[in-house]
Amino acid sequence: MSPLSNAYLTCQQLERMEPFYPLHVRICEGCFLVQLAEFESPERIFSDYAYFSSCSESWVQHARSYVEQMQDRLSLTRESLVVELASNDGYLLQFFKAMQIPVLGVEPAANVARVAREKGIPTIAQFFSSETAGRLAAEGKRADLIVANNVLAHVPDLNDFVAGMTTLLKPEGVITLEFPHLMRLIEGNQFDTIYHEHFSYFSLFSVEQVLRSHNLTVFDVEELSTHGGSLRLYVCHAANSQPVNPRVEAMRKWEESRGVRDPDAYALFGTKIEEIKRNLLDFLIDAKRQGKRVAGYGAPAKANTLLNYCGIRTDFLDYTVDVSPHKQGHYLPGTHIPIYHPDKLRETRPDYVLILPWNIREEILNQMASVRDWGGRFIIPIPRLEIIE
Repeated sequence: MSPLSNAYLTCQQLERMEPFYPLHVRICEGCFLVQLAEFESPERIFSDYAYFSSCSESWVQHARSYVEQMQDRLSLTRESLVVELASNDGYLLQFFKAMQIPVLGVEPAANVARVAREKGIPTIAQFFSSETAGRLAAEGKRADLIVANNVLAHVPDLNDFVAGMTTLLKPEGVITLEFPHLMRLIEGNQFDTIYHEHFSYFSLFSVEQVLRSHNLTVFDVEELSTHGGSLRLYVCHAANSQPVNPRVEAMRKWEESRGVRDPDAYALFGTKIEEIKRNLLDFLIDAKRQGKRVAGYGAPAKANTLLNYCGIRTDFLDYTVDVSPHKQGHYLPGTHIPIYHPDKLRETRPDYVLILPWNIREEILNQMASVRDWGGRFIIPIPRLEIIE
């Protein structure tokens, strides 16, 4: 049972009842789409959102590199249109705009869309759907490039969303999809990536089936290091199919070799998760018995899956810190661990710092190198417990 991972609490909310929902992953033995049941509507989850992409330096750099790569590969001009779905605070589209390429963001969180518009990024504050796509197409706003990075998992109605992309895409246009790769998630014990805001978890195998049903086809695939291992798919209309890169077939075969269609391969995942929980709790119990102080770094959504599953509250973790001012002064859902500015670490000098956004561990280790000045050490919980001096 787990609360919504982005439902950060104010001080006034701590004494109120919190809704908890089953966090139970299901897998279809027909199409092998991995998904959660929908307990809350997207409107309830995303209309006022605490995540701002620009707060992560490494993620902004990833966006900059992506834009440079797309410009080089697709030769976009001032006559082109780039549409990003779930465009957040304009962290990515700002780089296309700097190249004088027309852009449009579609972002459901009104508070986040407002920040993007303040940056000069045209942004529609609504959920993307086939209806939205039809309206934009009727206005002559069909896209040369649709950017759908780390959004597909947040969509409960996959067919409507993909149908919308088909409508919005120009005949010769390209869609890029990025998402955490299910096979890497399993391989790396990344169970904290599973939370209610992520309705689905994808392999190339499952995504291709959805795309084919809407006359879209994958013509290239890249493996990325982001989020513990992601895929970037290049997609076009099947009627205007581009030459298919051999990497697509190579990835299909790799997934088969990792058991993408073998239910037993998924069942083993649960056993590994239980061992991660035991190891982390063993370490924290021992540290606390020795009188050690433990704080956290980061307040990402994934932290709330880890902490709630392991039962880690302020008896184990004194507090956590985060660079996002939108999270500071709040409390983590379920565990009620307070969130402070990173300066809190220097003030209190804990013995251990638990890095909760382990997927950007190198960025954090560099930023917080001063922790070592007082003999502090870092804890990495996933893919396995690791203590860094």
